[in-house]
Amino acid sequence: MTYQFAVEISGEFDDVIDRTVAALKEEGFGVLMDLDIQATLKEKLGVDKSAYRILGACNPPLANQALDTDLDMACCFPAM
Repeated sequence: MTYQFAVEISGEFDDVIDRTVAALKEEGFGVLMDLDIQATLKEKLGVDKSAYRILGACNPPLANQALDTDLDMACCFPAM
């Protein structure tokens, strides 16, 4: 079973992040984690990469339902 998906959205990177967070909120999700891969690799390794962020979003009622269906879904939850 696949637990990930990708969507391409046009616009400036930071604007797309803001729009994505707002859209998640409208659907009942909170962003618990915002991992800036580009900044982390620059800081830790001194390498330049393209903008890349991972947003860890959670909707508590859906998270509970997912766990009731498949306990292994917990590995897909954002770090809290």
